[in-house]
This record gives sequence, structure tokens and C-alpha cells, in this order.
Amino acid sequence: MTAAALEQHLAAVAAAHAAGHLTDHSATTIRQWLTAPRYAEFAGELARLIGAATVAPEGWKRLDDVFWTVIPFGTGGRRGLMFPVGSNAINDRTIGESAQGLADYVRGIAAPGTEPSCAIAYDTRHRSEHFARLCTEVLLAAGFRIHFLRGHRSTPELSFAVRHTGSSCGIMVTASHNPPSDNAVKVYWAGGVQVLPPHDKGIIERVMTVETVHREPFEAGVAAGRVHFVEEAIDAAFLAAELQQASPGPRDVSILYTPLHGVGATAVVPVLHGAGFSRLRLYGPHEQPDGDFPNVPGHVANPENPQVLAGPITEAVARGDDLVLASDPDCDRLGAAAPLTTSPGSGWEAFTGNQLGALLADHVLATRTERGLRRPADTVITTLVTTGLVRRVAEAHRAAVVDDLQVGFKWINCELDRIGPERFVFGCEESHGYQGGTHVRDKDAAAAALFMAELAATCKAAGLSIHQRLDALFVAHGCHLERQVSITLPGAAGMDRMRQIMAALRASPPAALAGLEVVRIRDYGTLASGRPGGAMHGFSGPVFTGRQGDLVMFDLAGLPEAGTEPGGRFPPLGNCLAARPSGTEPKIKFYLFAVAPPGPAEALAATKRALTDRLDVLERDLRALTGV
Repeated sequence: MTAAALEQHLAAVAAAHAAGHLTDHSATTIRQWLTAPRYAEFAGELARLIGAATVAPEGWKRLDDVFWTVIPFGTGGRRGLMFPVGSNAINDRTIGESAQGLADYVRGIAAPGTEPSCAIAYDTRHRSEHFARLCTEVLLAAGFRIHFLRGHRSTPELSFAVRHTGSSCGIMVTASHNPPSDNAVKVYWAGGVQVLPPHDKGIIERVMTVETVHREPFEAGVAAGRVHFVEEAIDAAFLAAELQQASPGPRDVSILYTPLHGVGATAVVPVLHGAGFSRLRLYGPHEQPDGDFPNVPGHVANPENPQVLAGPITEAVARGDDLVLASDPDCDRLGAAAPLTTSPGSGWEAFTGNQLGALLADHVLATRTERGLRRPADTVITTLVTTGLVRRVAEAHRAAVVDDLQVGFKWINCELDRIGPERFVFGCEESHGYQGGTHVRDKDAAAAALFMAELAATCKAAGLSIHQRLDALFVAHGCHLERQVSITLPGAAGMDRMRQIMAALRASPPAALAGLEVVRIRDYGTLASGRPGGAMHGFSGPVFTGRQGDLVMFDLAGLPEAGTEPGGRFPPLGNCLAARPSGTEPKIKFYLFAVAPPGPAEALAATKRALTDRLDVLERDLRALTGV
């Protein structure tokens, strides 16, 4: 770029800033990307985009979006919109910074003379393989040995690979269930868990101070024997470990499975076949790996959305299948649907993440007892915003429960290591994440699909539908209905709005919601607990123990009563509303819970209607309170 052209582009940026088309941060950062040597390889593309924006002013909006902040390296990695330039986008610079910061941190704490190593895998998204190779090149330049999985693989297999190879860390290139426009890196520590304190903050500090991204050619690393292709060995070992989670029992069940254009066929299919589920068919319209996620409603391949199962359900009804399963693009979340009854012509319905969590916890614990494997210390681990039904089911099986963790499977696995792997039997969270066994240290759709197939076959042999089995849990342990309300608030204005909503909930908490008194507020940001109207951040009460996070919970009148159990624990989750900003998307999430006590089976339908009505009113009150 000539000096004259550079001055022309800088003048255009200044004019756009003066006109209000660019925020202060965007204008400053764009100037840096145009002039600083460390951004030289991106200056030409940025100049082209600036030139286009001077002709079509809407281009300034796009540039402002990708430069208004620095895309955060959160405690699990970086995720966002792919764009060739920009500090707030996924591109070669931000991915390179992420890998460089990780490399610098690992090298900084490694023993002198040791060779650190990293396992790397990627999904079916656009540019995933490119970013995986880029991360490899950065780590090679830092002196790492690389265990590279060629061809798309699942996130749980990457977690397994970190453990199996004894790697210092791991990188999975995936944006999970985000739209096709996005990509990301998930960073794992030794042992296969996403990075935890203190390493998360240490890596973030390094990432945010990267000046130069050093690279060594990928092929040079292969030639030197420092890049090891491990997919064949890892595939076999991973499958064997997954099949160790299988339980003997019926296998007569017909399953229709959709990988939603992701990596799931590399994990779910061999696991189910290996466990003896031969009547397994892939849903054709979603079978081919494709980062655009065609044939998926809204092109967002998220099994949390029941609409993504609509097509597979239609085919399953026509073909007489017993179960529909779906995994998200990186195969760490599982969705499922099944007939409501065993009667011919029965309607179908998808399960919520909470319902699946309770069903699978019950199945895993029941099969352990049947096989003579149950131990007094068996423990189920879940999170603060997961249904209280999991606790009640686990306690009925005389298992211990940990359910006061912040959202995220890294906290479940942190707790797993704290109590000891020998005690862990099952982990879950409401967002369709499930873990069985300790060979993987993350949520795992392949293992969850195995458990779900076993449950479906067991129910079928007993003449029940899975939904009828769920109803039996409601009758025995109380009806639990939940709802999630997610509000997307992108950009700088959206971040400000999320902060305002959370601050208002803390400063002026409601006295009642859905006609139920707010009997306790739990602010996990300050670890303060009390009732509305006090002086401590809007309410009074003691400080309680727990892991801090940006989460506020409003416990409502009804089951259970306010107060704490012996040992200072809060009682099982009852009627409740929880609010937290998402850690991976520009969203604020509200979790709504409605609970009724155990009752007769003939009253269950009426109870469900009453609780659904309560959730409707709770959502209406929530939207009125927050303005969303």
C-alpha cells in the first residue's frame, strides 16, 4: 500500500468516526490494523473494505461490528463471527493470538528442558481445518509436539485424545451449535477438561498481550516427525472406552439418527453399532457434513431447538421407528424424541434437556444396581440451573448429589476430580449435555446416545414409551417443568443492555413473580443471599459459600421451603427463576422452574397444565420486569 493510499484510508476512517459510523475503539483499532507491522498481512484486505465502505456506507456498520472490541478469550476459548479482519471476529489473527497465548503460557510453566504437547481436532465448519493447521503451526514454532486428528472428529474425542496421549493441552476447532457464520477454538488442559483456574486467567493474560504470532510450516513439522497423525489409534481407543459404558439388556429398537451435518457419524454410529444396536439409520437430509447446515431450520444445528427434529420425526413416524436422536455439529450435545405412548398412531414429542438428564440419570443408576456395581459413594453431578428432578431421582437411588455448580461442564469435571473419579457415575446440565464415565472429561453425545438407546429398548421391552417412563418419574418424585427464555443482544449496545438488566435485577429485585412470593434471592456474583428490600446489593442476608459467577436466582414460594439444609446447602431446586448472561453467545438467558409435589398418576395431566400456566405467567412477568 502506498503512503498516499494509506493516508486516504486513514482520512476515510477519521471521517466515518466523526460522522458516528465508528465507535472510538473501532476507529483506533482500525488505524492500528492499517499501520502496525504486526497486522501487515491484513492491511490490504482492510483497505479494500474501507474503500467499499466509502461507496456503500453500510460497510462501516460491518467494520464497526468487527472492531468495536477485542473478541474475548473466555475461560474456554474464543468464539464468534468469522471475518477476514477485525479484533472482534474469528480470523487468522485472533486464532493465531489464541494459539500463541496458549503456547506462551504452557511454555512459561513447563519444567525446563521438557517438550510440551498438544492434541488438535476440528469439526465440519467452514475453515475449521484451516484454523486447526494454523494452531498447529503456531505451537510448532513454540516447540510443541502435536497429536493431530485428520478429518473431522467430535469434541469428546478430542477431550479423550488429550488424556490418551498425555498431552499438555488440547485445541478443538468448533463453534458447537452456533450459526454457520461462526467458528471458535475450545482450549483443554492436561487431563482433557476445558481450562480451569488458575490456568484460564493465565492463558487469557498471555493471549491479550500477544504482539507477534510465530509460525512454523505444517508440512515441515510433519517431515520432522513433530506432527503425529493419531486419528486411527485414537478412534479405536475412544470407541473401546465408550463401549465400556454399555450395559447388557434389550437391543430391539429402531433408531433414526441425525448428525445435523456435523461430526456425529464418526462417534455415535460406531458406538451404537458396537453396542449391538443394529437397527440404526441416518436421516438423509442431514447426513452429509456441511458447514452451512442446509435442511436445518434457520441453519442453526442446535438439538435444544425441537424444530430441528421435526423432519426426522416425520420420517420416523412413516417408517415406524422407536426413537429419534440428534447431536449438534461437534457431537457433545444430544437431543431426542419418541412416541408419547406405545399405541399405533401415537403422537411424538421431543424431550427437553432437563427431561433427558433425569431419564438418563435414572437409567445409569438403575443399570448399575442391576449389574451389582452400585457403591455408597456413587455421585451424580449437575449445575445450579438444571432441574431439581435429577437430585430427587439420584437420592431415590441412594446416590450422592452435587448440584450447586455454575453452568459449564468444566465445573462438573472439576468437581469430578475433587471428589475422585471412582465416585463419579453421571453428569448433566440442562443444555442437553451428558457425561457417563471418566474417559472423557466433557459432555459426550455418543455416550448419551448409547444410554438413550438402552433406555428406549428397555422401555419397549416393558411395553412402555419413554415419555411414560418420564411420567412415572414425575409421579414418584414430583412434576418438574422448566423453560428457558434466551434474548439475543449483539454488539456494544447489546452488552450494555445485558449489564443493565443484571444490575437492575440485583438493585431492585421483584417481591413476587407469577403470583408467588420471592422468598429468597441468591446472587452468585457476590455470594449474598436474602429477601427483597435489604441493603446488601438490593437484599439482606448472609454471605454463602459457592463458586462465584454472573448468576442471580429467585426462589419462589412453594416446594421446597426457604432456608438451608444441614451443612449450609440450599434445598433442592423448586419454583424458581434464574438469570445469567451466556458465556459463549451474545445472549442473556433466563431459566424458569415450576414444581409440584408427588401425586397420583391420574392427576398428572392436570398438574402439567397448571405448571405450564405458571411458566406462562412467570415468563410474562419476567418480560415486563426486564423489558425484553
